[in-house]
Amino acid sequence: MTATMLLAGVSGAILVAGMICVVWWWRSDADGLPARPSRRARRLTAGLGPTAKDEAEVGRMLGIRVLAAGAGVLAWWATGWPVAGLATAAAIIGVPWLLAGLRTATDRIGRVEGLEEWVRRLGDLVAAGGGLEQSLIRSAGLAPQTISTQVQHLVARLRARWRTEDALRVFADDLADGTADLVVAALLLGNELRGPGLARVLSELAQTLGAEVSTRRQIEADRAKPRANARWLILITLAASGAAFIAGEYMAPYGSAVGQVMLLVIVSGIAGCLIWLRSMAQSRPDPRFLVDTRAGNDHPVGVGF
Repeated sequence: MTATMLLAGVSGAILVAGMICVVWWWRSDADGLPARPSRRARRLTAGLGPTAKDEAEVGRMLGIRVLAAGAGVLAWWATGWPVAGLATAAAIIGVPWLLAGLRTATDRIGRVEGLEEWVRRLGDLVAAGGGLEQSLIRSAGLAPQTISTQVQHLVARLRARWRTEDALRVFADDLADGTADLVVAALLLGNELRGPGLARVLSELAQTLGAEVSTRRQIEADRAKPRANARWLILITLAASGAAFIAGEYMAPYGSAVGQVMLLVIVSGIAGCLIWLRSMAQSRPDPRFLVDTRAGNDHPVGVGF
């Protein structure tokens, strides 16, 4: 290998690593965004129109894909290997996704913590003498940042003369979490019974959510080391793959058509193992119960008490 080839390989590896860092930073700006709503929620909220954050996320994802496609074409042109272009584009998109998947549990804990704070404040508003709808509307300005968008959408639906039950059910779809379903179920029951005990129920529910947040944080603290090991394994695999491509003599047998097929199998196997590792390190959300299991039904269904 000549010095020129080595310099070109190192420069290409640095360029791809820099692109991955840019994508990682770009994606990190969207960490505070709510999870993508379900298909039913998107249909029911179509009248609200996209928010500025939604439009920014669409533009961000389009920019990432264009960047990955351009880098893939450049790698294909520089090496003459189509698999190299495919692997480069997949790395720019996939590595930040793999790393981001190792911290979604922390985001989910923050959302539950914000839900606990909002429920506590909502209970105070209800105890002060306001009705459920009025208290929900007044709570919009008190919602924590982690669930602010979902609460704002809930208030927009109520002000648009939605039935309270329908608005609350789509609110549960927006949050898409079993713990949120527990809160919405209590609000649905309070909306149906209209009794004086809703404030007390919300206060006790906030205490339950606070205890759940503490338990989840303890569990995530125990999982911190395995997640760190998974993160380092992903980075080491990426660095080793880049070093292998730089070593021209080592990778020379893969230059033929059969070698490209074998290289594609190897790269696919590595990618599959990393995705499997991410799935094992990623925590699962609590199962939901406020869902309509009937296919094609866009209308809310009973709570099931």
